Amino acid sequence: MGLTVAVQMDPIEKINIAGDSTFALLLEAQGRGHTLRYYTPERLSLRGDKVVAATQPLEVRDIAGDHFTLGQSEITNLANVDVVLLRQDPPFDLAYITTTHLLERIHPKTLVVNDPAHVRNAPEKLMVMNYPQLMPATLISRDKALIEAFRAEHGDVVMKPLYGNGGAAVFKIGRTDPNFGSLFDLFTATFREPWVIQRFLPQVVHGDKRIILVDGEAAGAVNRVPAENDIRSNMVRGGAARATDLTPREKEICQTIGPELKKRGLIFVGIDVIDGNLTEINVTSPTGVRAIKKLGGPDLAAAIWDSIEGKINKRA
Repeated sequence: MGLTVAVQMDPIEKINIAGDSTFALLLEAQGRGHTLRYYTPERLSLRGDKVVAATQPLEVRDIAGDHFTLGQSEITNLANVDVVLLRQDPPFDLAYITTTHLLERIHPKTLVVNDPAHVRNAPEKLMVMNYPQLMPATLISRDKALIEAFRAEHGDVVMKPLYGNGGAAVFKIGRTDPNFGSLFDLFTATFREPWVIQRFLPQVVHGDKRIILVDGEAAGAVNRVPAENDIRSNMVRGGAARATDLTPREKEICQTIGPELKKRGLIFVGIDVIDGNLTEINVTSPTGVRAIKKLGGPDLAAAIWDSIEGKINKRA
């Protein structure tokens, strides 16, 4: 059964197709005979009671530098498509939140992946706090006295923006680091929301594992090893992808959080685990699909589309 699939994403001409999970999903959808329509977030609108977007027909090819063709733009009532892939990258700001409110109006008649209400209600660095037993010691705060007390208790910490992404503005701060005061002032001036302060995990030098869950089930993983003299393992920050298997502890983490992800309609989720510690639950625009397949792992784009098609078929 051919579906009409609209994808809300960042500009397609700017993506790096070698590692882009959205592109992997588009290739798989096209290979299954689904019709693709493309739009960027600013082209999403609410006109009266209709959620519409200026979409373009899209064809994709796995050829760097020549990876897409777009057709003529037209206004599309998104209630009339079968699936919307919500795949724009953070920042998770008011623009992103507004997107979830608009797309919530058409879901689940039009299946939005991931469920927009639960994308809005499950920020990656906040939802994870529902599972403190799986995490390193973590503080969400912008109160200097509390942060200093946390550092005094736990020693080296990582400090990062609550709504950051891609390893941006992630700092390791020592127990007596003389840079802390300046960094506190910088964060205060830059971010209005609280920040994440988390006990530093030295074993990050051996990797920060990205595990993909599809409809609540662990489906594949990649170990991201930081570059020398960097604590950030994100591949966009120079982290190296390595093949990996799940440890018993990592399977336990997935089994603990999986049912809640499935209940919330979060079909495609990427979690981050360092040395058996859950650090993030990524629901906005998770990555890792192409890296896992390239390293000999499963084809997760196929698994995600199997799940999407299964949900569509149940409603038919």
